[in-house]
Amino acid sequence: MRFRTRLTLVLLTVVIVSQLATGVAFLRATQNDALAKGSQRLEVGARVLNQLLDIRGEQLRNNVSILTDDFGFKSAVATQDTATLNSVLANHGDRAQADMVVLSDLGGNVMASSHHEQGGSMPFPELFETAQQSGSGVGVVIDSGQPYEFVLMPVRAPNLIGWVGMGFLIDTTFTQEINALTGLDISIVTYDASGEVSYLASSHQEQLAMRLMSDHGDSLTEGRNASRSHISDDDDYLSYISTLLANEQHQSFAIIQLSRDELLGAYSQLQWQLVIIVGLMLLLTLAIAMWSARSISKPLVAIARAAQRIGQGERVEHIPEGSSIAETGLLARTLLSMQQDIAKRESTLRHQSRHDLLTDLPNRISALEDLQHYIRLNKPFTLLRFAINDFRSLNDTFGYALGDYVLVTLAKRIQQLPAPTVKGYRLDGAELVLLINHSTCDDATFEQLVNSLSQPISVEKSLITPSFTSGEVNFPAHGNTPQLLLRRSDIALDHALRHKKSHARYIDGQDEQHLRQLMLIRDLQGAVDNGELWMAYQPKVDTQTGNVFQFEALMRWRHPTLGFVPPDEFIDLAERSGSIGLLTGWMLAHVCNQLRLWKSEGYQLSVAINLSASDVINPALAQRIHHLLSQHGLTPDQLALEVTESAVMQDVDAATQTLIELNQLALKIAVDDYGTGYSSLAQIKRLPIDELKIDKSFVMKLDSQEEDQTIVRSTIEMGHNLGLKIVAEGVENRASAELLSQLGCDYLQGYWIAKPMPGEALTDWLDSFTPLELPCKDLSKKESPSIRKSAQRTP
Repeated sequence: MRFRTRLTLVLLTVVIVSQLATGVAFLRATQNDALAKGSQRLEVGARVLNQLLDIRGEQLRNNVSILTDDFGFKSAVATQDTATLNSVLANHGDRAQADMVVLSDLGGNVMASSHHEQGGSMPFPELFETAQQSGSGVGVVIDSGQPYEFVLMPVRAPNLIGWVGMGFLIDTTFTQEINALTGLDISIVTYDASGEVSYLASSHQEQLAMRLMSDHGDSLTEGRNASRSHISDDDDYLSYISTLLANEQHQSFAIIQLSRDELLGAYSQLQWQLVIIVGLMLLLTLAIAMWSARSISKPLVAIARAAQRIGQGERVEHIPEGSSIAETGLLARTLLSMQQDIAKRESTLRHQSRHDLLTDLPNRISALEDLQHYIRLNKPFTLLRFAINDFRSLNDTFGYALGDYVLVTLAKRIQQLPAPTVKGYRLDGAELVLLINHSTCDDATFEQLVNSLSQPISVEKSLITPSFTSGEVNFPAHGNTPQLLLRRSDIALDHALRHKKSHARYIDGQDEQHLRQLMLIRDLQGAVDNGELWMAYQPKVDTQTGNVFQFEALMRWRHPTLGFVPPDEFIDLAERSGSIGLLTGWMLAHVCNQLRLWKSEGYQLSVAINLSASDVINPALAQRIHHLLSQHGLTPDQLALEVTESAVMQDVDAATQTLIELNQLALKIAVDDYGTGYSSLAQIKRLPIDELKIDKSFVMKLDSQEEDQTIVRSTIEMGHNLGLKIVAEGVENRASAELLSQLGCDYLQGYWIAKPMPGEALTDWLDSFTPLELPCKDLSKKESPSIRKSAQRTP
């Protein structure tokens, strides 16, 4: 045999052997890949199983949360109304399509259940223990051999009073749902303590599922011993066994299966196809492989490296094409174009994330970054935080489009402000912030800024002149972090708004006061429940008889950590935070109950309570008071109401309507703190009131201030002309009391008579009280009927 032939045979042998090895390796790799993909499908099916369990668990949690938030249900739990509990559980379970509902008390005793007898112990002690430790429990439980996905949550009102749970049966419907989602066969099998099958649910025929469980008996035994998920393989099926529950009494497993024939069926034909392909490729491989690989791979490698550099944030200016193939050059040019588009999009997104979409002013994120930069440079600066006055009314009156136009106009003005203003920001709503490159903002600079921003804005042939309230903070005097400076600027602005100032600079200590206010607002919610509130009572004396006419109820709060909290402080916070209704409800109930107790002791007394601005516009107030009077067996003359001028003036029409309804109940109504508000005689005349209370600021120095005497005299004469009784509060000495009596004031109240006292001390004080002797305008002392009713003890 010639050398050329031998060399040809050797070369052919090498190519054939390499191709055969490649084919065998490819088939083996293909088979392994098929099995790997099968395993991946099984793992995906397991994840779908877990996700479906999680979704159903979350649905259960949401449904149970709705049930635990239901006031009627909590009331039934608290009263242990078994019939109501069974009805509520059944109805809610039906709406939630739950297969099992259970309610237990704190000790785990069943109060009501769809599957268990009342009074029995909690059927799922392990889940109950988990719920007690973590606040709730979700998991798979076994009941009567059947697996359920079960959620157990606490019932609070507001303290923990029981546990309620719901569960879905993991049944054939569940397995068929997973089969529809994944295309995989799944079986749920449960074993009892003896190892016998107590439950079987399958997405395919039960006979087939039983056979498959028989085939995988060893794997299930391993699963029971290991209590974890694993994949098993046999001649017919590839299976994933997931442990749902494993304890001493039960074991429950999910078996997800995939047929090997289904996996490898497509690859059986591939063997013959591969033989044909290998034969054809033998003719082409030797001639083309090396040339093609070199000519194609080189430019692709260059493009891949460029893409990697772009992904790392590096800018690539040129990619060498190195090939005559047009597509390779197109790919390189497309990659460079994509790099430019990504850079533009990143720039746009960064700008949008740091700027207000309406005004294009920098937003809070940008402000924090800029402030951090200035702080890092240790460069002094000033922050001015502006609020546009009456901006909400502007939106309500003219529409949001006009409000947006005003904001945009102001933003343009801010961007054109000269030095020392560095930058302007819009934080939210109608609040703007200016960064000024000075350690403080002097009056001239501040006036120039306000004048620039306050120029009239022309809107639809009308001029709108914006006005502002501002708060100022300085770095480094008022803080060394961006968050602290912004918070303190907000505190300064809030101080200016509440005290009706146009500008306020942060003062050391306001932050602590702000935190104190936040604490008080938070703790107000629990002050009623925790018994921290109590009522004090201050007497009013009739100037003609010298007897006690009435008492005013004054709320007091002893905070567990802050001690005594002044009523002016916490009542103002309650009004601002919306908690005043809670306090009013407690006060009304407490005072009515106290009047009932006094009445049972033989004291027929009258008490006046104070109403807030939100109370006096509450349309349900009259009905509520009527109910309390009836409930406690009180007459209308035992309860009087006091409302301030400012509360009435906030919404005159609504307040008037409420006062009319209260007047129809025969309740006496007084206008408190008269002389400090903005009411007119015409408005006073419209109101269904019986008394005017002169503010103590006019009374405390009445004996030494002639101006106060003039105001008090005219108020008394005006009130009497309108048919009203006059009460003077803040009487601190006998001289003022005698002067008020001579001026014709009807009733007196103040420390000179008595300080506010707790309810339990009032009767002793009343028994020891001696009627006052005061010079009267009318010297004929006629004892009024109200005195006999309210201040004397009944026999």
